[in-house]
Amino acid sequence: MFAVKKRLLRGAIGVLATGLLLAGWAFIIEPSRLVERHETLALPGWPSTLSGFKVALVSDLHIGAPFIDADAIARLGARIDAWQPDLILIAGDVLVGHEPGAKQVSPVDAAAMLRGWKAPHGVWAVLGNHDWWIDGEGTTRALEAVGVRVLENQAAPIDTSRGRLWVAGLADVWTRKTDAAKALSFVTDDAPVVAFTHNPDVFPTMPARFSIVLAGHTHGGQVRLPLVGRPIVPSEYGQRYAAGLKVEDGRSLFVTTGVGTSVFPVRFGVPPEVALLTLVPAP
Repeated sequence: MFAVKKRLLRGAIGVLATGLLLAGWAFIIEPSRLVERHETLALPGWPSTLSGFKVALVSDLHIGAPFIDADAIARLGARIDAWQPDLILIAGDVLVGHEPGAKQVSPVDAAAMLRGWKAPHGVWAVLGNHDWWIDGEGTTRALEAVGVRVLENQAAPIDTSRGRLWVAGLADVWTRKTDAAKALSFVTDDAPVVAFTHNPDVFPTMPARFSIVLAGHTHGGQVRLPLVGRPIVPSEYGQRYAAGLKVEDGRSLFVTTGVGTSVFPVRFGVPPEVALLTLVPAP
């Protein structure tokens, strides 16, 4: 009987230790990590003259969330700068919500942390649902004051030594009206268009005129379990647009899992990331 009790005690201790290790990983270690996700995206119709054009895609900074302070943003900026992208796109949710452990940071103070970010063809942003819930207009003014151009259902030309492309920023579908047609009305030629928005749920309605649509918002569900997948994804499509590259009807979407956390400061199997994308023509 004593031996049985001893085995049961050892088993209970083992389970408790494993639980503590997993909790430490999910609430401390993984949310504080940052991985570089390098992807080469082969796009139909992408011009050979622009082959190798590099885009740094960052989303869901949630500045003020646990582990996302000025030092973390500085380290992220240094990682991006070392990669030397042609273009930096910020796909919304610069600001943090009111989840546990979050420290509210004003739009002006959050934008100041991005002042040093630079790329040859600029730093561009769209706003996300948290930005609008807190202060969308103030966030727009603060970002543009530090040199980050904010687009909402607009497109702007990017003229490079290898040819022109357009960057189109689409409004967040949860808090605003996404209008792809309005954005395309700014496009005056047949150069490729890179569209970005906060929430990927707009993708099924996006026109084929966009060479690719880039988004964030989902955080990849923040938790991905073996066999189960991602139990909670803030999307009406479930896990369909949770993360990575999706190609449907010849149209392409790429979703980054983002940098910060929302609702709960947890990540498991979905580390914070900056996506470094190289655009090439499809073979």
